[in-house]
Amino acid sequence: MSKTSIRPAKITRVLPDSIAAEIGFEPGDAIVTINGTHPRDLIDYQFLCADEFLEIEAIDGLGKTHHLEIEKDYDDDLGLEFETALFDGLIQCNNRCPFCFIDQQPPGKRESLYLKDDDYRLSFLYGSYLTLTNLTEREWQRIEQMRLSPLYVSVHATEPEVRIGLLKNPRAGQIMFQLQWFRERRLQIHAQVVVCPEINDGMHLERTLRDLASFHQGDIPAVASVAVVPVGLTRFRPPEDELIPVTRAKAVEVIALVQQLQAKFRQQFGSNFAWLADEWFLIAQQELPPESHYEDYPQIGNGVGSIRQFIKQFQKTAKKMLPASIKIPRCFTWVVGNAVEQAFQPLVRQLNEVEGLTVNLVPLQSDYWGQEITVTGLLTGQDLLVGLQGKDLGDGILLPSLMLKHDDTKFLDDMSVEQLSQQLGVTILAVRGIEDLLAKCID
Repeated sequence: MSKTSIRPAKITRVLPDSIAAEIGFEPGDAIVTINGTHPRDLIDYQFLCADEFLEIEAIDGLGKTHHLEIEKDYDDDLGLEFETALFDGLIQCNNRCPFCFIDQQPPGKRESLYLKDDDYRLSFLYGSYLTLTNLTEREWQRIEQMRLSPLYVSVHATEPEVRIGLLKNPRAGQIMFQLQWFRERRLQIHAQVVVCPEINDGMHLERTLRDLASFHQGDIPAVASVAVVPVGLTRFRPPEDELIPVTRAKAVEVIALVQQLQAKFRQQFGSNFAWLADEWFLIAQQELPPESHYEDYPQIGNGVGSIRQFIKQFQKTAKKMLPASIKIPRCFTWVVGNAVEQAFQPLVRQLNEVEGLTVNLVPLQSDYWGQEITVTGLLTGQDLLVGLQGKDLGDGILLPSLMLKHDDTKFLDDMSVEQLSQQLGVTILAVRGIEDLLAKCID
C-alpha cells in the first residue's frame, strides 16, 4: 500500500501526565511518520513506539509540520488515543452471506451501520470476527511476521461446499487449509459458527465441530475455542435468502447435539472446547448452565456465559453498594430485551429489598427488527416508544447503554435519547455497567 493512501493518525485524546502531554501534543494533532515509517494502523503504531528512541513527524491542528525526537524507556506508552485504529482504511467484506446483519437493516440510516468489516487488524485488536476470505498474500505475511494471534474467525462450516454456499464466495472453501496454516505457524484463532437451520446444522454442525476439534491439540492449539451461535434474522432481510428462524424445537435439538460433543471434548481435552451462546437456552426456555461450565469465558464476546457473568458481578457488587434503605423513595423502570426476562428476576428482587426503592423490569421485544425474542442491545428507540408509551414509568428509565451507538446518544434506528425522553415525558438515565446502574438507583 502506498504511503499516500495512509492518512495521518489523528489524535483525539492525550492522557494526562503522559510523555505526549509533556511534549505538548493536543487533540487534533496527527502523527505522519515514526522513525521514517508511515504507520498503517494502531498495530504499527504500537510496534514502532516500542523503541527507546523515536523520531516523529507530526502535524498540528493548524496544519503545521513538526519534527520531534523522543527518548524513553523501552515499551513506555506515549499516552495517545486516535480517531480510528486503522489509518489506511477498513478492509471490507466481499462475501454475500444471507445472514449478514449489515444486509438485514433498513436503508437510509447512518453510513457507519452499512460498513462490512472483514479486517484482521480489528479482529486482533478488539476481537471482531472475520472470514479470512478477503486477505491478500501481503496481509497473510504480516499476520505471520507480527505474530498477530489470536484472531477471531467466522467459520460457520468446514465442508467446502457448505461454507461456499453460506458465504457465496468460492474462496470460502479453503478454510481447512487456512486452519492448517495457523497450526504450522503456532498461531491461534477463536472460531464462531452461526447456525442456519437446514443449511449448516445437524450432521454439518457435528462435522464442523469435530473438524475444529482436530486443531485443538498441542501446547498452542490452532483453534482455541468455538462458539455456536443461532442465526439472527430481521424483517428487513432479503426475501430470497431462504433462511429459517431458529425455533424452540431447533434450539433444543442443537443444545442436545453440542452438549453430547462437549462431553467427548471434556474427556479428550479436559475442556468443553465448544460453547453454546446464551441465546440457545433462552430460545429453548431451558436453564442456563452453571457458572463453572464456562471455564475462563473464552467466548464471552459471542454471548457465551455473558448472562451468568453479569448476574454474578451484579450480585457481588450489589452486596457492597446497596444500602438497607434510601431516605427519599424512588421508583425506576429498567428496560431490557425480553430474552433476559427470567434470568434477571432475582436481580430485580435484590434491588427491591432496599427499603424505599422500587425497580420495575420491563422486558421488550423488537417490533422494529421483527423479532419475538430480542437481546437488549438490539432494542431501538421506536421499540421503547411503543412498549413504554402510556405506562407509569416512575422517576425515570434505567437504559442500558449497549442499546446506544458507541459514545453517542442514538439508538440503532437513529432516534436520540433526548427525542425518546421528550415523547415519553420522563427522564432517561443511560447506565454504563453494573456500578453505574446501582449508583443511579440509590443516589
